[in-house]
Amino acid sequence: MIEILTTGLPNTVQDLGRPGHLALGVSHGGAMDAQALAIANLMLGNDPSAAGIEVALHPFRLRAHIDTAVAITGADCAVSVGDRPCPPWWAMTIRAGETLVLEVPRVGARSYIAFAGGLDLPPVMGSRATDVKGGFGGLGGRGLSRGDRFALNPAQCRLPAGGVGAALEERRGAADGLASAIELRVLPAAEFDTFTPEAEAAFTGSEWSITNDANRMGYRLSGATLSLRSPLELLSHGIVPGTVQVPPSGQPIIQLADANTCGGYPKIATVIEADLWRLAQAPVGARLRFLPVSIEASTDALRTGQQWRRGFAAARNLIVGEQRIP
Repeated sequence: MIEILTTGLPNTVQDLGRPGHLALGVSHGGAMDAQALAIANLMLGNDPSAAGIEVALHPFRLRAHIDTAVAITGADCAVSVGDRPCPPWWAMTIRAGETLVLEVPRVGARSYIAFAGGLDLPPVMGSRATDVKGGFGGLGGRGLSRGDRFALNPAQCRLPAGGVGAALEERRGAADGLASAIELRVLPAAEFDTFTPEAEAAFTGSEWSITNDANRMGYRLSGATLSLRSPLELLSHGIVPGTVQVPPSGQPIIQLADANTCGGYPKIATVIEADLWRLAQAPVGARLRFLPVSIEASTDALRTGQQWRRGFAAARNLIVGEQRIP
């Protein structure tokens, strides 16, 4: 049993989402930084999609009422288990009565906590992810509150005595995210050619800032005004995480994990799936720059990430010791 001690409503139970239900008006949902949650699970020998906790509001504290193991990934923040400080991106044991603490991040925006076996919650439409706007999934479709308790699925987790960690080369530059603009690779969207040449040039040639209007549904950006060649009326059409829409204000909105499934604003671009984690870890005020790439480059980036996950899972199975956590 796990008990929540300190939290905020933006913190929720998440897994890798519920794909395949957009036609029913159900968002994909799931972890904003799917890579971080998947790797946290792999460090514990879980399925990558096991349910864990997404922490968007720090500090965060929980208490274990059983001996188990946890893995912390995502934002770079100070982590401690009991009186033991832990490195970032690390899996370790936690004993009954010990408290896990995540402090305010030094860099990044969201932390992920995975548990050996995963959180034991009933799936809704094939997923345990919390859909707050729909009011289902996770813990009654809501954010976490002090005093919430979770059972864990049975697991036999092996870890070396000091734990096990992960180091991702592509994330080394994330620490500079506030000092320099975060580059996001994009593909042109359906209405790209309906924007003026000046708007097309400004979209990829200037920097954008994430405004306070930012949450799991999407980020509203501030920057150059993007204008259409002529007035355009569209029927509502399907949108997915990463879609960049431009409302009449001319200020783009990037749709994210809990985005609506359809909308009528013209679409100028789509952030490639392999870069969505960069948005998940970009706090309010961070600066962004869009980099056009080819479809081939987009699929290669996605394939590389999938291969890395498989390789990490295999390496983890080679290095873990015989310490068994019931």
